[in-house]
Amino acid sequence: MDTQFQALNTVALPQTTDLIHVDARPQRPVTLKSAAQEVMTDLRLIDPISISEDALLDDAHARMVSHGIRLLFVTNEQGQFSGLLTATDVLGERPMQCTLQHGKRHNEITVGDVMTPRSQLEALNLKDIAHSTVGHVVATMRNLGRQHSLVVEMNDSTKHFEICGLFSTSHIARRLGVSLNFIRVPQAFSEIEHALLHEG
Repeated sequence: MDTQFQALNTVALPQTTDLIHVDARPQRPVTLKSAAQEVMTDLRLIDPISISEDALLDDAHARMVSHGIRLLFVTNEQGQFSGLLTATDVLGERPMQCTLQHGKRHNEITVGDVMTPRSQLEALNLKDIAHSTVGHVVATMRNLGRQHSLVVEMNDSTKHFEICGLFSTSHIARRLGVSLNFIRVPQAFSEIEHALLHEG
């Protein structure tokens, strides 16, 4: 072994040693003028939780509950990204519509029956996010009418887009410490800021 490297010191673990709980740690205050990446789930650091198109909807719901999340990335038989499944898709009107239109019982409905396919999704470019604020992201998501927004970057090797991040209005609301439900489709950053400043 190369002698230029020396072993590191170790410490004994006292009785008060705890497991880290990221969600319980104090986070830096976030405002509308904070950098957008402050509220982005970085999928370059956290593995996205996915499910197959062919999986039963009940199994997808169970996976959401067990992981404490409200969105799953959907993959096809080849393991390629094919869409998104949200808690709204699972618990909203889509399963009932599938039952009425296709005669399936609820326990026969698959993820592919109710998901939002890739062809209907839009995404933000990481290059734009790098120069944007939380306020810009909230305005964009409200204009799109979505609770989640994907972020992509170009892979220089494959020349394909890769999903590298995710924004969630519920996560942003928690970080801002306000409800975002009261905002009527905002058209400008200043309109959001005014609404938040006069909340309550």
